[in-house]
Amino acid sequence: MLFLPAAALCCLCSALVAMAAQLIQDDLPLTRRTGETVSFSCRGTEQCGGTYVWWYQKKDTQTFTRILDIGTSGGAVDKDYYKHPQKDDFSAAKNQNNYELQIQTVQLSHSATYYCSCYKVENLIFGSGTKLFVVEQVVKPVVSVYPAASRAHLEGKSSLLCLASAMSPPLVQFSWKRQKKNGPLEELTSAEREQLELREPGRSASILLLHQQEDSTYKYRCYVTHEGSTLKAKIEQEVSLIPPTPAPTDKPTPTATSAPTAIPTPTAIPTPTATSAPTPPAAFVPSQYQVLLLCVLYTVLIVKSLVYCCGLSLLMILRNKGPSTNCTHAD
Repeated sequence: MLFLPAAALCCLCSALVAMAAQLIQDDLPLTRRTGETVSFSCRGTEQCGGTYVWWYQKKDTQTFTRILDIGTSGGAVDKDYYKHPQKDDFSAAKNQNNYELQIQTVQLSHSATYYCSCYKVENLIFGSGTKLFVVEQVVKPVVSVYPAASRAHLEGKSSLLCLASAMSPPLVQFSWKRQKKNGPLEELTSAEREQLELREPGRSASILLLHQQEDSTYKYRCYVTHEGSTLKAKIEQEVSLIPPTPAPTDKPTPTATSAPTAIPTPTAIPTPTATSAPTPPAAFVPSQYQVLLLCVLYTVLIVKSLVYCCGLSLLMILRNKGPSTNCTHAD
């Protein structure tokens, strides 16, 4: 009975080590036009204990498909065994501990994410994957800035929306800068803003929520980086931030010199429409290190539970053994 928790602990440790091990691939996506050449690199293979390194293709709507394998000893390439429908388009090479997958003539059908893998002990480990975008031509995004509809204005804050659309390939990177009148451009600190990004097919957006406390007026500019070039929004949005007025605490005491004034008639509050709903934030995707940290935390909790169960089982065994000894002496 006592060997079961130890076996379970060993299995958990092995799984944790397998998850922590990972091959090294280029994280940045690659963009190629049809007819160009592309290659994918896989490093960190010195930890591989098997005889092969494999390359996989993963399209957005399909499962993993194995393309070929590369022998770790001599670098021999075998792609006929796996019968990939595009096997003739791929080639591979080994340079010490670097294993490369190559496509000499890129086509639109090659748009996918490519993963390398190998065996470490008895576990199959993978690289992080490199995404390939294949386009007929690069189309720059159309960038615009709008005031984002939000209740933040009621709290003395403001928000801006930067939209990039109609670009090919679809990946962009947002950045914001501000400028006072006749002043230089300056970066925003993390304490002065929050930035959320939303992505969907055909367009991406960045929402900037400002947290300035002083009464000030700035012009804000949105920059979009696409395929190595940076574009600026054609419209600069001017925002004036005024601190919120504190709510009255006590009723004011009238003085002899103060004349009574008429009670102001409250203005009608506009009914919120469908366009005044706040834009939902982007879904949170945990990073690799957060996942590993959670795995370590769960492993520690499980180990504590196993130690507790072992101690409890030992106490029960000793407790049951005591009365039986006493009964024997009494007889």
